[in-house]
Amino acid sequence: MKSILSCLFFILLSQVLPAQLLNPESVQIPMRDGKFLAGHLYRPDTINSYPVILIQTPYNKNLYQLTGLPLGIGNNLASSNYAFVIVDWRCFYGSAPACVLNANRGEDGYDTVEWIAEQDWCDGNIGTWGPSALGNVQYETAREHPPHLVCAMPEVSSPQQRYAYYYPGGSLITEHMQTLGVLFGSFNLVFQNPHYNLIWQIAESGSLYPEEIEVPMLLIGGWFDHNTTAVLQMMNGLRAQSPVSQQHKMLMGPWVHGGTGPAHVGSSLQGELFFPEAEGKNIEFGMRFFDYYLRGIDNSWDTLAPYHYFQMGENNWYTTTNWPPNGPTNIELYLREDLSIQETPPVFVNANFSFNYDPEDPSPTIGGKTLSPGLDQGPFDQGPEVESRVDNLIFTTPVLTQDLEVKGTIKVHLYVSSDQLDTDISVRLTDVYPDGRSILFGEGIQRMRFRNGYTVADTAFMSPGQVYPITIELDALTHTFLEGHQLRLIIAGSNYPRFNRNMNTGGEMYPNLNIDTLVAPLVAENSIYVNTSYPSRLELPLVGFTPSSTHGIVESQHIQLYPNPGSGPVRIESDLPLQTVQLFNATGQLIQTLDLNNALQSTLHPGQIPDGMYYLQITDSKGGQHRKQLIIQK
Repeated sequence: MKSILSCLFFILLSQVLPAQLLNPESVQIPMRDGKFLAGHLYRPDTINSYPVILIQTPYNKNLYQLTGLPLGIGNNLASSNYAFVIVDWRCFYGSAPACVLNANRGEDGYDTVEWIAEQDWCDGNIGTWGPSALGNVQYETAREHPPHLVCAMPEVSSPQQRYAYYYPGGSLITEHMQTLGVLFGSFNLVFQNPHYNLIWQIAESGSLYPEEIEVPMLLIGGWFDHNTTAVLQMMNGLRAQSPVSQQHKMLMGPWVHGGTGPAHVGSSLQGELFFPEAEGKNIEFGMRFFDYYLRGIDNSWDTLAPYHYFQMGENNWYTTTNWPPNGPTNIELYLREDLSIQETPPVFVNANFSFNYDPEDPSPTIGGKTLSPGLDQGPFDQGPEVESRVDNLIFTTPVLTQDLEVKGTIKVHLYVSSDQLDTDISVRLTDVYPDGRSILFGEGIQRMRFRNGYTVADTAFMSPGQVYPITIELDALTHTFLEGHQLRLIIAGSNYPRFNRNMNTGGEMYPNLNIDTLVAPLVAENSIYVNTSYPSRLELPLVGFTPSSTHGIVESQHIQLYPNPGSGPVRIESDLPLQTVQLFNATGQLIQTLDLNNALQSTLHPGQIPDGMYYLQITDSKGGQHRKQLIIQK
């Protein structure tokens, strides 16, 4: 399969690449065990010595002959201030003959760095670069402390092997693991341990080592990358524990992970959105970083703030000295009985909404933090293929009358019940543009058996009809939902194949280590509660938010009802032109709707309804929402 993918990649590249390709020198790099790694040397000339940027790859060093060198150099090697050495990992491509069981890639990196330093074409200053797996190996190399390693620039990567990375909310990242399996082989140890246990504790503690990183690093991350949280955590760890803590910096842009389509770190196109203000920022920062440390250029790199991040929506760059930045206040916005999201809590006592989740017809993954070449990656419209389905609930704010400036981690607090022992609750957060596009900016999931935690002892199945609280924490985000837009939350039972589809049976989750199979699946009817006892809500870290009754549904002083209490027709009078009036009972059930067409007054005929408390939800001609309490007494 790997060779097939490589051939397809070469064919695709041949359609777009320039005719003149780079012509590197082949090198064989000796390792301490007597074996050799295969590498390519690119140098601007054969006369001078240069600082060297090392790239260690599992994806075939030959690709750089076709695509050109990174950091904006491309095929223009003669203009470069650096030489490049690109090496195949042990067991991969040209280095396959050097394969050994459980290769120590950090030691291989050490040996490679020190061999490069001995060559006459190297001036003794060596840095490393690369995204994803090429970034992880930089951490492993730096951990071994090769004397001639000066600095490192890992992109969209973190070395820590975390349970939450593979099992977010307790649900395996199916498409991601399928892709990793094609690229790197078996991940049976992950599949054999779907609960958090001692194996995960050892893996996590052994793969996070900021205190051992003694060279300056520039971390590059993306808000649409699946490593967003890991990159931020690693940076915070480096700033707190590394011996050179004050020299590390981070650049977080509006970028995907890359590798599966036209979008990549530093491109302006990301999914269905364009961010020209971020194009090439990684190259600009990267070259300034390398120039400072590898060439000794006084370019004031040391004076820059440690954290640089892109605020999407308003599309500006910001800096901060810590993450999360100071300033945001956690604001709660409530899911309401009319499927709106409001500042004010629910007022109905029994309101809830139900939806079905069928594992054999799951809600599809459209964009997001994917890795599979068969899926879109990044911010895509959820309307056509997700919101058009009937197996979800969609809650939306009114049209925003002020910006919602998010800086940090959004939490989704839900109250949930189901008629099955186990099920999943999937959430997607979108920005609804004035043209109707519902663009994905966040996603998360919770497997209900893991609602109390992720160990075997934590596992608890559901009792039908019992209401359970859950909190789904989305990846960190800096995005401004602009005035005139809307914020939307989509709740479903799946987001497949991004996450494993729950069979709803309470049985074994991955029978025979098959990460995508169904064994006698059941359809679940799940409910989300939006009432006074169970106020489901969003918790957003907002900057400069001004609470205002004009933003949501409130008890309006512009509208009068009489008689109230009453037993018959109800007169409605307003000093605002009104569009619609909806009558709800105390459980949130819609009883009646009136279309007023900008009238200032009308009469509601409630008909033969029982005595009790009711609510009128009224929309004015400008889209403002109003609420009035109505008591029927016969």
